[in-house]
Amino acid sequence: VQVAESGGGLVQPGGSLRLSCAASGFTFSSYMMRWYRQAPGKGRELVAAISSTGGHSNYADSVKGRFTISRDNAKNTVDLQMNSLRPEDTAVYYCNAYLVGYGYDYWGQGTQVTVSS
Repeated sequence: VQVAESGGGLVQPGGSLRLSCAASGFTFSSYMMRWYRQAPGKGRELVAAISSTGGHSNYADSVKGRFTISRDNAKNTVDLQMNSLRPEDTAVYYCNAYLVGYGYDYWGQGTQVTVSS
């Protein structure tokens, strides 16, 4: 099983970044996919989630209207488009695959997003 994030980096406040997560080794289309983040000195926070079919998504209040999660089950990828970034969005972002009802749970290694002028 592999879950690998990419696309992090340094961006100015108000800017945009697109994170991508590539998965392999499991039946991707059966899994809910989620993006979490962890800022220095804080706990891990759920940012966005998308259902296995992509038909339903939800977001943390802090990112609603700015972030969009999407998935491509043909390519086994899930993306997080982040717009209007703020310094408080600075964190390590993690991709997570979760099989609802079975408890299977896979994590990527994380990608750093830094929002600073």
